[in-house]
Amino acid sequence: MLTDQKIFITGGAGFIANTLIRYYIEKNSICVYDNFHRDALTTSGLLEHPNLQVITGDVLDEAYLTDSMQNSDIVIHAAAIAGIDTVVQNPVHTMRVNILGTAYALEAARKHRVKKFLDFSTSEVFGSMAFRSAESDQTVAGSAGEARWTYAVSKLAGEHLAYAYYWQYGLPTVTIRPFNVYGPGQIGEGAMQIFIKKALKNETIHIYGDGNQIRAWCYVDDFVDGIVRCIENPQAIGESFNIGNTRAVITILGLAESILRVLKSDSRIVFEPPLSADIAIRIPSVDKAHSILGFKAKVDLEEGIRRTAEWMQDHVL
Repeated sequence: MLTDQKIFITGGAGFIANTLIRYYIEKNSICVYDNFHRDALTTSGLLEHPNLQVITGDVLDEAYLTDSMQNSDIVIHAAAIAGIDTVVQNPVHTMRVNILGTAYALEAARKHRVKKFLDFSTSEVFGSMAFRSAESDQTVAGSAGEARWTYAVSKLAGEHLAYAYYWQYGLPTVTIRPFNVYGPGQIGEGAMQIFIKKALKNETIHIYGDGNQIRAWCYVDDFVDGIVRCIENPQAIGESFNIGNTRAVITILGLAESILRVLKSDSRIVFEPPLSADIAIRIPSVDKAHSILGFKAKVDLEEGIRRTAEWMQDHVL
């Protein structure tokens, strides 16, 4: 386990970053750099920790980002515009933050000669039909003009840029492709946390489309275990990894029904017209992460639902 390192996290107020901070903060110093557009940190109980430094800043402010990253050993670039509603409503800002923000973070890391740079990409780079997609599979940019795909395009550009910095400058980069991460502390527009919140209140659950979209759900503790392995294993440098749970595969309708059953909820399920282009199936192959990193997700879907619901009852409702 890392000790006495300065870990710089863009987007560090997000819920995944919060779980990672808890893992490392006792034996390392953590610097969170975030504009707090989404904020899971303020209510996390971490703000007063002596090993935590918080900088309110935007990744589009290149000079401030570069100055703030000084003396960092490890950079975790998690800042991004995400969430389908946000992306569709503001595609230009999505592209600017996800492409330029990544470019600025990589250049700052190169200038400061950091020991490792982790770039958060997305499973959406595999397009609308991703069945057991491996890291070496062809990526898909999506049809031009469909706002839904601006997120995937911007993240894929970031992946190429991260690898270019590794190849051309020797910056030790690693790319992570998350597959439907959920769990305590989640904020934003994720189906899992929306469904659980509705179920706990016995409110109507709305499904956009026919509910046959298939996803593989990864509990946040498992995902953070994958991040840690990418940080601490030197074999990860210059590579990309799918991090997800191939055993927690279910349709969106099946997910809603499972949540109702596990939580003994009286919520109704109502179908609505789709809001935009959607992804029919998204299931990773994690063979590479298993063989190189020893990664394997442990938390099954029902246990993850219970843990997430318990946290929501204590902290949200």
